[in-house]
Amino acid sequence: MDSEIAFDYSPLLKIYKSGRIERLMGETAVPPSLTPQNGVISKDVVYSPDDNLSVRVYLPEKAADTDEKLPLLVYFHGGGFIIETAFSPTYHNFLTAAVSASDCIAVSVDYRRAPEHPLPISFDDSWTSLKWVFTHIAGSGPESWLNKHADFSKVFLAGDSAGANIAHHMAMRAAKEKLSPELSDSGIFGIILVHPYFWSKAPVDDKETTDAAVRSKIEAIWMMASPDNKDGVDDPWLNVVQSDSVDISGLGCGKVLVLVAEKDALVRQGWGYKAKLEKNGWKGKVELVESEGEDHVFHLTRPDCENALEAMKKFAGFIKGEM
Repeated sequence: MDSEIAFDYSPLLKIYKSGRIERLMGETAVPPSLTPQNGVISKDVVYSPDDNLSVRVYLPEKAADTDEKLPLLVYFHGGGFIIETAFSPTYHNFLTAAVSASDCIAVSVDYRRAPEHPLPISFDDSWTSLKWVFTHIAGSGPESWLNKHADFSKVFLAGDSAGANIAHHMAMRAAKEKLSPELSDSGIFGIILVHPYFWSKAPVDDKETTDAAVRSKIEAIWMMASPDNKDGVDDPWLNVVQSDSVDISGLGCGKVLVLVAEKDALVRQGWGYKAKLEKNGWKGKVELVESEGEDHVFHLTRPDCENALEAMKKFAGFIKGEM
């Protein structure tokens, strides 16, 4: 019975009739390192003892023996809410490169994944991690690197794909709920959404793909992550762009960078997100950059290609105040 497959979502995962889940990618973990990699050191810290959840903290090695305050990046990994972790080689290498390029301190969040932990658990864990980060705002939290080096006037949220979806929702929630009693606003300076995973049953515009197989695959991933929702892919967690009932004018930050890829099926959702922010009364500044000829999260699989290096330059420039 344990060998009988109920659902085959290769190359992501397989679900067996016994209930066993076999993830086919993103399961390898690499350790943090106090030996500099690309000039960056890292360590893992527990943020939720009850659920045994950790973050990986990254710091430029040159700042370690100083009192220098650096912009703080909180990053949520992608993977459809189902695969990958904050500790996989893909995300360890990306965050190391991002911290090196941005000259920031970063917190990469690990959260519980569907389908064992269906949504909104990933969102709840991410909020818990963000509240934990903000316990360091007065310099007296449990993690010394954050106490010493994090500039809480320059906090950025970012993520790719599902992680970008999470980053958006965390910025929305931060505008409504206090991350710290010391804050007079959301506490979030800006967000970076990389190839964001937003979707809707009907195409968002006349340029979005109508390929039934492509749309079905995107929708199947969502339904695996959120099997009990009543609205399918029009659930407000996912249908952020097209739904008239989803108001994003209260987004809790002053600037947004959206990175999209021309051949990504999600590309038009990114464009629609930018347009919705501009039309719905949000008072901040939004910029969108499209990578020509590229597909979904190409920058993670081919980090040294010209377009990935250009995307990293935009990512880092946003954090360094060049937008």
